Amino acid sequence: MMRGERSLSERPVVTVLVPLEDDLLDQIRVECDVRQLDYTTPRDELRASLGDVDGVLVSPRIPADKAFFDAATSLRVLSSHSVGYDPFDIPEATAHGVVVCNTPGVLTAAVANVTMALIFNLTLRLFDNERFVRNGGWARREQAPPLGHDVQGKTLGVVGFGRIGQEVTRRMQALGMKTLWYDVFDTPHPDAPESSYCPLDDLLAESDFVSLHTNLDASSCHLIGEAELAKMKPTAYLINTARGGLVDQKALTFALQNDVIAGAGLDVLEREPPEEDDPVYTLQNVICFPHIGTATEETRRMMRELAVENLLAVLRGDRPPACVNPEVLDT
Repeated sequence: MMRGERSLSERPVVTVLVPLEDDLLDQIRVECDVRQLDYTTPRDELRASLGDVDGVLVSPRIPADKAFFDAATSLRVLSSHSVGYDPFDIPEATAHGVVVCNTPGVLTAAVANVTMALIFNLTLRLFDNERFVRNGGWARREQAPPLGHDVQGKTLGVVGFGRIGQEVTRRMQALGMKTLWYDVFDTPHPDAPESSYCPLDDLLAESDFVSLHTNLDASSCHLIGEAELAKMKPTAYLINTARGGLVDQKALTFALQNDVIAGAGLDVLEREPPEEDDPVYTLQNVICFPHIGTATEETRRMMRELAVENLLAVLRGDRPPACVNPEVLDT
Protein backbone atom coordinates (compact mmCIF):
# COMPACT_ATOMS: atom_id res chain seq x y z
CA MET A 1 0.00 0.00 0.00
CA MET A 2 1.04 3.62 -0.56
CA ARG A 3 1.97 5.93 2.28
CA GLY A 4 -0.90 6.20 4.74
CA GLU A 5 -3.15 3.88 2.73
CA ARG A 6 -5.27 1.52 4.82
CA SER A 7 -7.64 -1.29 4.03
CA LEU A 8 -11.34 -0.48 3.79
CA SER A 9 -11.93 -2.01 7.23
CA GLU A 10 -9.41 0.28 8.91
CA ARG A 11 -10.16 3.79 10.10
CA PRO A 12 -7.60 6.58 9.86
CA VAL A 13 -5.75 7.40 13.07
CA VAL A 14 -5.56 11.05 14.07
CA THR A 15 -3.48 12.61 16.83
CA VAL A 16 -4.91 15.84 18.25
CA LEU A 17 -2.29 18.04 19.90
CA VAL A 18 -4.46 21.07 20.64
CA PRO A 19 -7.54 21.58 22.83
CA LEU A 20 -10.72 21.05 20.82
CA GLU A 21 -14.38 21.50 21.69
CA ASP A 22 -16.33 18.27 22.09
CA ASP A 23 -18.39 18.85 18.95
CA LEU A 24 -15.24 19.21 16.83
CA LEU A 25 -13.71 16.10 18.38
CA ASP A 26 -16.94 14.25 17.63
CA GLN A 27 -16.68 15.31 13.96
CA ILE A 28 -13.27 13.66 13.78
CA ARG A 29 -14.38 10.58 15.72
CA VAL A 30 -17.16 9.87 13.21
CA GLU A 31 -14.49 9.06 10.62
CA CYS A 32 -11.27 8.45 12.56
CA ASP A 33 -9.77 6.94 15.66
CA VAL A 34 -8.59 9.84 17.82
CA ARG A 35 -5.62 10.08 20.15
CA GLN A 36 -5.23 13.20 22.27
CA LEU A 37 -1.86 14.43 23.49
CA ASP A 38 -0.90 17.67 25.16
CA TYR A 39 1.30 20.06 23.19
CA THR A 40 3.80 19.87 26.07
CA THR A 41 4.43 16.18 25.34
CA PRO A 42 8.23 15.67 25.17
CA ARG A 43 9.48 15.72 21.60
CA ASP A 44 10.92 12.18 21.69
CA GLU A 45 7.72 10.79 23.15
CA LEU A 46 5.65 12.56 20.52
CA ARG A 47 7.75 11.27 17.64
CA ALA A 48 7.60 7.72 19.04
CA SER A 49 3.78 7.87 18.94
CA LEU A 50 3.51 8.90 15.28
CA GLY A 51 4.40 5.69 13.48
CA ASP A 52 0.85 4.67 12.52
CA VAL A 53 -0.80 8.10 12.50
CA ASP A 54 -2.55 9.31 9.35
CA GLY A 55 -3.31 12.87 10.45
CA VAL A 56 -2.10 15.34 13.05
CA LEU A 57 -3.92 18.45 14.27
CA VAL A 58 -1.36 20.91 15.62
CA SER A 59 -0.60 24.51 16.48
CA PRO A 60 2.56 26.47 15.58
CA ARG A 61 3.87 25.76 19.09
CA ILE A 62 4.72 22.26 17.86
CA PRO A 63 7.46 22.35 15.21
CA ALA A 64 7.58 19.65 12.58
CA ASP A 65 11.04 18.98 11.17
CA LYS A 66 12.70 16.15 9.26
CA ALA A 67 12.82 13.94 12.35
CA PHE A 68 9.10 14.50 12.85
CA PHE A 69 8.22 13.45 9.30
CA ASP A 70 10.71 10.55 9.33
CA ALA A 71 8.97 9.20 12.43
CA ALA A 72 5.45 9.65 11.02
CA THR A 73 5.72 6.98 8.35
CA SER A 74 1.96 6.81 7.68
CA LEU A 75 1.26 10.53 7.94
CA ARG A 76 -0.85 12.05 5.17
CA VAL A 77 -1.87 15.42 6.59
CA LEU A 78 -0.59 17.92 9.13
CA SER A 79 -3.35 20.44 9.83
CA SER A 80 -2.51 23.55 11.83
CA HIS A 81 -4.99 26.06 13.25
CA SER A 82 -2.84 28.99 12.18
CA VAL A 83 -2.17 30.98 9.06
CA GLY A 84 1.58 30.95 9.66
CA TYR A 85 3.46 27.75 8.88
CA ASP A 86 7.10 28.69 9.51
CA PRO A 87 7.48 26.11 12.36
CA PHE A 88 6.89 23.35 9.80
CA ASP A 89 9.55 22.21 7.35
CA ILE A 90 7.46 22.40 4.21
CA PRO A 91 10.09 20.93 1.82
CA GLU A 92 10.45 17.93 4.13
CA ALA A 93 6.69 17.53 4.39
CA THR A 94 6.43 17.65 0.61
CA ALA A 95 9.27 15.17 0.17
CA HIS A 96 7.46 12.83 2.57
CA GLY A 97 4.15 13.24 0.73
CA VAL A 98 2.47 15.02 3.64
CA VAL A 99 -0.14 17.69 2.95
CA VAL A 100 0.28 20.72 5.22
CA CYS A 101 -2.86 22.78 5.83
CA ASN A 102 -3.40 26.14 7.50
CA THR A 103 -6.29 28.49 8.24
CA PRO A 104 -6.01 31.71 6.22
CA GLY A 105 -8.90 34.09 5.74
CA VAL A 106 -10.85 33.45 8.93
CA LEU A 107 -8.42 35.50 11.02
CA THR A 108 -8.11 38.48 8.67
CA ALA A 109 -10.45 40.81 10.56
CA ALA A 110 -9.04 39.96 13.98
CA VAL A 111 -5.42 40.66 12.98
CA ALA A 112 -6.45 43.86 11.19
CA ASN A 113 -8.19 44.99 14.38
CA VAL A 114 -5.05 44.44 16.46
CA THR A 115 -2.96 46.27 13.85
CA MET A 116 -5.28 49.26 14.09
CA ALA A 117 -5.24 49.09 17.89
CA LEU A 118 -1.45 49.32 17.91
CA ILE A 119 -1.46 52.27 15.51
CA PHE A 120 -4.06 54.17 17.54
CA ASN A 121 -2.43 53.42 20.88
CA LEU A 122 0.91 54.72 19.60
CA THR A 123 -0.38 57.83 17.88
CA LEU A 124 -2.95 58.89 20.48
CA ARG A 125 -0.82 57.87 23.49
CA LEU A 126 -3.78 55.94 24.86
CA PHE A 127 -1.74 53.80 27.24
CA ASP A 128 0.15 56.85 28.53
CA ASN A 129 -3.11 58.63 29.28
CA GLU A 130 -4.70 55.55 30.85
CA ARG A 131 -1.71 55.18 33.20
CA PHE A 132 -1.86 58.92 33.96
CA VAL A 133 -5.44 58.51 35.19
CA ARG A 134 -4.89 55.15 36.93
CA ASN A 135 -1.84 56.45 38.80
CA GLY A 136 -3.73 59.49 40.07
CA GLY A 137 -2.04 62.11 37.91
CA TRP A 138 -5.30 63.52 36.62
CA ALA A 139 -6.83 63.66 40.10
CA ARG A 140 -3.74 65.51 41.37
CA ARG A 141 -3.96 67.89 38.36
CA GLU A 142 -0.45 66.99 37.24
CA GLN A 143 0.93 67.72 33.79
CA ALA A 144 -0.81 65.41 31.30
CA PRO A 145 1.15 63.27 28.82
CA PRO A 146 2.19 64.96 25.55
CA LEU A 147 -0.41 65.29 22.82
CA GLY A 148 -0.75 62.55 20.25
CA HIS A 149 -1.08 62.78 16.48
CA ASP A 150 -3.81 62.28 13.88
CA VAL A 151 -3.60 59.39 11.44
CA GLN A 152 -5.47 61.16 8.65
CA GLY A 153 -3.12 62.61 6.10
CA LYS A 154 -0.31 60.24 7.13
CA THR A 155 1.18 57.49 4.95
CA LEU A 156 0.84 53.81 5.74
CA GLY A 157 3.30 51.41 4.14
CA VAL A 158 2.03 47.83 4.04
CA VAL A 159 4.68 45.13 3.62
CA GLY A 160 2.88 41.99 2.47
CA PHE A 161 -0.24 42.70 0.43
CA GLY A 162 -2.22 39.53 1.06
CA ARG A 163 -5.59 39.24 2.80
CA ILE A 164 -4.57 40.92 6.05
CA GLY A 165 -2.44 43.63 4.46
CA GLN A 166 -5.30 44.47 2.11
CA GLU A 167 -7.82 44.61 4.95
CA VAL A 168 -5.61 46.95 6.97
CA THR A 169 -5.23 49.09 3.86
CA ARG A 170 -9.01 49.34 3.37
CA ARG A 171 -9.59 50.35 6.97
CA MET A 172 -6.86 52.94 7.17
CA GLN A 173 -7.79 54.43 3.79
CA ALA A 174 -11.29 54.95 5.21
CA LEU A 175 -9.66 57.03 7.96
CA GLY A 176 -7.93 59.28 5.46
CA MET A 177 -4.51 57.66 5.21
CA LYS A 178 -2.46 57.47 2.03
CA THR A 179 -1.33 53.88 1.46
CA LEU A 180 1.63 52.22 -0.20
CA TRP A 181 2.34 48.53 -0.49
CA TYR A 182 5.20 46.17 -1.21
CA ASP A 183 5.24 42.43 -1.80
CA VAL A 184 7.31 39.89 -3.68
CA PHE A 185 4.64 40.06 -6.38
CA ASP A 186 3.68 43.32 -8.07
CA THR A 187 0.20 42.39 -9.33
CA PRO A 188 -2.34 42.21 -6.50
CA HIS A 189 -5.59 40.26 -6.44
CA PRO A 190 -8.35 41.91 -8.53
CA ASP A 191 -10.36 42.57 -5.34
CA ALA A 192 -7.46 44.37 -3.63
CA PRO A 193 -8.06 48.01 -2.65
CA GLU A 194 -6.60 50.70 -4.85
CA SER A 195 -3.14 51.47 -3.50
CA SER A 196 0.29 52.35 -4.84
CA TYR A 197 2.94 49.66 -5.28
CA CYS A 198 6.30 50.83 -3.99
CA PRO A 199 9.75 49.20 -3.82
CA LEU A 200 10.60 48.36 -0.23
CA ASP A 201 13.33 50.97 0.21
CA ASP A 202 11.06 53.71 -1.10
CA LEU A 203 8.17 52.53 1.05
CA LEU A 204 10.36 52.65 4.16
CA ALA A 205 11.52 56.17 3.37
CA GLU A 206 8.07 57.58 2.60
CA SER A 207 5.86 55.93 5.25
CA ASP A 208 4.81 57.30 8.62
CA PHE A 209 3.79 53.78 9.63
CA VAL A 210 5.31 50.56 8.28
CA SER A 211 3.06 47.58 8.94
CA LEU A 212 4.31 44.02 8.34
CA HIS A 213 1.92 41.37 7.00
CA THR A 214 4.10 38.87 5.15
CA ASN A 215 4.99 35.22 5.73
CA LEU A 216 8.18 34.24 7.49
CA ASP A 217 10.54 32.03 5.51
CA ALA A 218 14.24 31.96 4.63
CA SER A 219 13.85 34.89 2.24
CA SER A 220 11.96 37.14 4.67
CA CYS A 221 13.82 36.39 7.91
CA HIS A 222 15.12 39.75 9.25
CA LEU A 223 13.47 41.53 6.35
CA ILE A 224 13.64 44.59 8.57
CA GLY A 225 17.14 45.06 9.99
CA GLU A 226 19.56 47.84 10.79
CA ALA A 227 19.79 49.09 7.19
CA GLU A 228 16.02 49.08 6.67
CA LEU A 229 15.30 50.83 9.97
CA ALA A 230 17.82 53.53 9.04
CA LYS A 231 15.81 54.23 5.88
CA MET A 232 12.67 55.03 7.89
CA LYS A 233 11.73 58.51 9.05
CA PRO A 234 12.79 59.34 12.60
CA THR A 235 9.11 60.14 13.21
CA ALA A 236 7.89 56.80 11.83
CA TYR A 237 6.51 53.76 13.63
CA LEU A 238 7.04 50.06 12.87
CA ILE A 239 4.03 47.77 13.37
CA ASN A 240 4.44 43.98 13.38
CA THR A 241 1.44 41.67 13.77
CA ALA A 242 2.84 38.98 11.45
CA ARG A 243 5.93 37.07 12.62
CA GLY A 244 8.67 38.14 15.04
CA GLY A 245 11.42 36.79 12.83
CA LEU A 246 10.64 39.34 10.13
CA VAL A 247 12.45 41.90 12.29
CA ASP A 248 16.01 41.81 13.62
CA GLN A 249 15.03 42.48 17.22
CA LYS A 250 18.48 43.61 18.33
CA ALA A 251 18.58 46.14 15.51
CA LEU A 252 15.05 47.29 16.40
CA THR A 253 15.98 47.72 20.06
CA PHE A 254 18.98 49.85 19.08
CA ALA A 255 16.83 51.93 16.73
CA LEU A 256 14.24 52.54 19.44
CA GLN A 257 16.84 53.40 22.06
CA ASN A 258 18.61 55.85 19.76
CA ASP A 259 15.63 57.63 18.14
CA VAL A 260 16.27 56.12 14.72
CA ILE A 261 12.48 55.65 14.58
CA ALA A 262 9.78 57.06 16.84
CA GLY A 263 8.39 53.80 18.17
CA ALA A 264 7.03 50.33 17.52
CA GLY A 265 3.82 48.40 18.02
CA LEU A 266 4.55 44.69 18.34
CA ASP A 267 2.23 41.72 18.68
CA VAL A 268 5.05 39.28 17.89
CA LEU A 269 8.69 38.92 18.93
CA GLU A 270 11.60 36.81 17.75
CA ARG A 271 11.52 34.90 21.03
CA GLU A 272 8.10 34.19 22.52
CA PRO A 273 7.65 34.62 25.37
CA PRO A 274 10.61 37.02 25.73
CA GLU A 275 13.28 36.85 28.38
CA GLU A 276 12.40 38.87 31.47
CA ASP A 277 15.33 41.23 30.85
CA ASP A 278 14.57 41.74 27.15
CA PRO A 279 14.72 45.54 26.74
CA VAL A 280 12.40 45.80 23.75
CA TYR A 281 9.17 45.62 25.74
CA THR A 282 10.39 47.86 28.56
CA LEU A 283 11.02 50.87 26.32
CA GLN A 284 8.59 53.77 26.63
CA ASN A 285 8.19 54.08 22.86
CA VAL A 286 7.06 50.45 22.44
CA ILE A 287 3.67 48.84 22.85
CA CYS A 288 3.98 45.06 23.05
CA PHE A 289 1.08 42.58 23.02
CA PRO A 290 1.48 38.84 23.79
CA HIS A 291 0.71 37.56 20.27
CA ILE A 292 -3.04 38.20 20.45
CA GLY A 293 -3.67 38.87 16.76
CA THR A 294 -6.23 36.03 16.56
CA ALA A 295 -7.19 35.99 20.23
CA THR A 296 -10.93 36.35 20.05
CA GLU A 297 -13.35 33.56 20.87
CA GLU A 298 -15.02 33.80 17.48
CA THR A 299 -11.82 33.82 15.43
CA ARG A 300 -10.16 30.96 17.31
CA ARG A 301 -13.31 28.88 16.92
CA MET A 302 -13.38 29.49 13.16
CA MET A 303 -9.70 28.55 12.95
CA ARG A 304 -10.29 25.26 14.75
CA GLU A 305 -13.29 24.50 12.53
CA LEU A 306 -11.25 25.08 9.38
CA ALA A 307 -8.36 23.00 10.73
CA VAL A 308 -10.73 20.08 11.30
CA GLU A 309 -12.30 20.55 7.86
CA ASN A 310 -8.84 20.52 6.24
CA LEU A 311 -7.81 17.41 8.16
CA LEU A 312 -10.87 15.37 7.27
CA ALA A 313 -10.89 16.45 3.63
CA VAL A 314 -7.37 15.11 3.04
CA LEU A 315 -8.10 11.86 4.86
CA ARG A 316 -11.19 11.36 2.69
CA GLY A 317 -9.11 11.92 -0.43
CA ASP A 318 -10.67 15.32 -1.11
CA ARG A 319 -8.99 18.66 -1.71
CA PRO A 320 -8.84 20.69 1.52
CA PRO A 321 -10.04 24.31 1.64
CA ALA A 322 -6.55 25.58 2.52
CA CYS A 323 -3.26 23.89 1.68
CA VAL A 324 0.32 25.16 1.88
CA ASN A 325 1.88 22.58 -0.47
CA PRO A 326 -0.81 21.68 -3.02
CA GLU A 327 1.74 19.94 -5.22
CA VAL A 328 1.46 16.93 -2.90
CA LEU A 329 -2.22 16.62 -3.82
CA ASP A 330 -1.40 16.61 -7.51
CA THR A 331 1.06 13.73 -7.43
